[in-house]
Amino acid sequence: MWGDHMGSLVLPDADAAGDDRFDWFCETVYRDFMPVMLSTPSTADFRAGVRELDLGVVRLSSVACSPVVSRRTPTHVRRADPEYLQLGLISHGEVRVTQHGNDSVIAGGLVLTDTSRPSEGACTDGRIETVVLHIPRQALALSPDRVDGLLARSLSADAGSGAILADFLMTLHAQGPRCRPEERRAMGTVALDLATAFLARRLGDPGAAPGEARAQETLQRIYRFVESNLGDPGLTPGTIADRHSMSVRGVHRLFDDEPRTVAAHIRQSRLEHAHADLASGELSAQPVHVIAARWGFSSATGFSRAFRAAYGITPVEHRASSLVAPRHAVDRNTARSAHQSASAGPRFFAGDSATA
Repeated sequence: MWGDHMGSLVLPDADAAGDDRFDWFCETVYRDFMPVMLSTPSTADFRAGVRELDLGVVRLSSVACSPVVSRRTPTHVRRADPEYLQLGLISHGEVRVTQHGNDSVIAGGLVLTDTSRPSEGACTDGRIETVVLHIPRQALALSPDRVDGLLARSLSADAGSGAILADFLMTLHAQGPRCRPEERRAMGTVALDLATAFLARRLGDPGAAPGEARAQETLQRIYRFVESNLGDPGLTPGTIADRHSMSVRGVHRLFDDEPRTVAAHIRQSRLEHAHADLASGELSAQPVHVIAARWGFSSATGFSRAFRAAYGITPVEHRASSLVAPRHAVDRNTARSAHQSASAGPRFFAGDSATA
């Protein structure tokens, strides 16, 4: 079947000709995934659907399409490389994948590919449906050299961590669009952890993710979480700990070697955003306290005090000095243009008459 069972799919115009639908699919894959060459045995009855789900640290996409062959060449890699590892779950159909010297046929299992390497894939027997977890290379706390050995190999999802991961991805695919953004980000963290555990098990070492690397990844997730939630006045080390299933002491420990404590980082990030907004001419009509509240400051007095401590002037003084400078520049440019026009005399353009 095609349509509702895939959730909120992005579909081409159902009335479009087959050639147009295939062109749409090629453009969508090229734009939203990566440059790749696609071909199909028949464009006349080609059908496809694509969905994207932003999960914060990772992305989830689903693709359903008629038989298709893909080829990513070294030229494609040089042209654009999102630097993702793509962990695909083949939920329907059969696909042959070739990469890094490995060649496998996958039906109902998982397969790992790397956007930084050339690859080939083919589904020539009926439609293919797949759910793909896009993992940034730097987010996977496993040795790259060892992970490369798993590329384009058939990875069973019948039992153990593979079955758990597959079930989670399918549930996330079905229910994710109904979740709030903060819920999806939390689920993205879970998906990354499950994928890491699964791949570590396939490498023969469930503890293959080094403790230091995992700590760094957790730290980066916290930084991203903070940036996405600066407007929440309730953003504290305690809420960060709760959202990441950690103790408050564990959060503080992650920041031991960082330039600022977690609380200082939150405060400085809020101040930097407010500092930029106050200097923006487009936001000049917004009261200072509105801008302060946007970035998580619940007290106008507390914001003013913190701003002055950080920058040496009050928010009002900063806004006044920032907006005066551009206005003076405009006035000078206007005066200069007027002077040049007056001294240059008349100018004639194509279509004007130069005769008196």
